[in-house]
Amino acid sequence: MRTVGLSVLAAVLLAGCGIRSTEVPTDFGGAPTRVGCSLSSPDGTEEVGTRAGAEFAVQVYLVCTSQLVTVDRTVTLERRGSSDRVAVARELLAELSRRPSAAESRAGYSTDVAARTRVAGPQKDDPADALRLNTPPDDLSPYALAQIVCTFANSKVTAEDGDHVVLGGPGDDALRSYECSDAVKARPGLIPAPAETVG
Repeated sequence: MRTVGLSVLAAVLLAGCGIRSTEVPTDFGGAPTRVGCSLSSPDGTEEVGTRAGAEFAVQVYLVCTSQLVTVDRTVTLERRGSSDRVAVARELLAELSRRPSAAESRAGYSTDVAARTRVAGPQKDDPADALRLNTPPDDLSPYALAQIVCTFANSKVTAEDGDHVVLGGPGDDALRSYECSDAVKARPGLIPAPAETVG
């Protein structure tokens, strides 16, 4: 009887301690939120260079709350450069490797792409849509590779096949077709970009 009495007393005390049930799910394993990953106005829109040319609006993927989030940028290209895949790829890569502005940093944006990263066009016998980095893609951090893949795939100029882009490293490094999937954008540090070797 004493055990039963103690159980009843404990139940009464717990009921009156102010803890209420909630209908809000408490699954802590969900994807991170993008709170704070927003800019009050387009940022980082200064010209890339001072040479005569035309300005083009582009989007690049930066890292924020462990996700990939697009940021609007403006690049300056030669008048005919807007249709030049390699020229556009170089400008996009330059934007990716550029340190985020003060406003972007305050909003939580960062980049994992190193300033020394370079891109060139296809080598002999490569497919026409191939782009080659000066670093093998496998040697890049998961975040850097995801940023590059998704930024290139998001551009109609640098990617001819929707969400895919063909990338390789220098020399005879194997070419692969990388996909910028929703899963990669949500968890680029954990989920590698799906890739298939290009013959």
